[in-house]
Amino acid sequence: MRHLLTLADYTTAEIERFFSISEELKRQCQQGRREPLLAGRVMVLLFEKPSLRTRVSFEAGMAHLGGTAVFLGDAGLGKRESIADFARNLDKFADVIVFRGFLHRTVEELAAHAACPVINGLTDFSHPCQALADLYTMREVFGKLAGLTLAWIGDANNVARSLAIICGKLSVRMTMATPEGYRFDEPALAWIREQVPELDLTVTADPAEAVKEAGAIYTDVWASMGQEAEQAVRKRDFAAYQVNAALMKRAPSDAVFMHCLPAHRGDEVTDEVIDGPQSVVFQQAANRMHVEKGVLAWLLGVQK
Repeated sequence: MRHLLTLADYTTAEIERFFSISEELKRQCQQGRREPLLAGRVMVLLFEKPSLRTRVSFEAGMAHLGGTAVFLGDAGLGKRESIADFARNLDKFADVIVFRGFLHRTVEELAAHAACPVINGLTDFSHPCQALADLYTMREVFGKLAGLTLAWIGDANNVARSLAIICGKLSVRMTMATPEGYRFDEPALAWIREQVPELDLTVTADPAEAVKEAGAIYTDVWASMGQEAEQAVRKRDFAAYQVNAALMKRAPSDAVFMHCLPAHRGDEVTDEVIDGPQSVVFQQAANRMHVEKGVLAWLLGVQK
């Protein structure tokens, strides 16, 4: 039995297998075919944070595969009863658990005690399903991944960490334009280097430098959930890091714009860019479902 907590736990070959399964399931879906590969299986969504894409993509994906999803919002995880007891109860009813919350140690504890696969739908440390969908989307757009450059414009958050891991595993160069004080600290960089020593990573304070050879230009909100108190300071510190038409012109003409959403339009990205012809943000969002279907099929053993 395997869990999906971070992409560091998966080999390049396994990630590529996720993609091949997802590609086939997406092709079938577009043809109107939805094989009930997971008929009778139950997925529990255990969420501490509000969600649009993660919840709907997993629920819709499970429905496409013939299974059932049970959503738990504020179920008192770690309050009404311990995380370990939660896991020991849920695994009696569920075939797979998806957790979306704050602390990464929570999903680790769930996985330590659950007798079924646990998927990280987002924690403060990692967002593996997002990164899988992102690189899958880049592969769809460019027809390959090896040799491409992804430019990250923003702080060193959970999405950036997951992208660094998958870029290293799939031979994608990564550049980061991040102001001082918002970059990966030395322990974080050491962990990334340990997991993917092959990663080609460049960190700069200059967004124009970061995007000059980029196939994909990626940004995220300047203040994530839980950082609302830092909103004003972050808006000041990231003012020069907006992805706008001028920055996109500094990149190759075939570069695409990416965002994990939700976007704060007018802050990290302008309407002109996110709604423009180079934007693939809604293709990314759609691919969350297709890639998660591939992950579910692989973890539950119906596709290997």
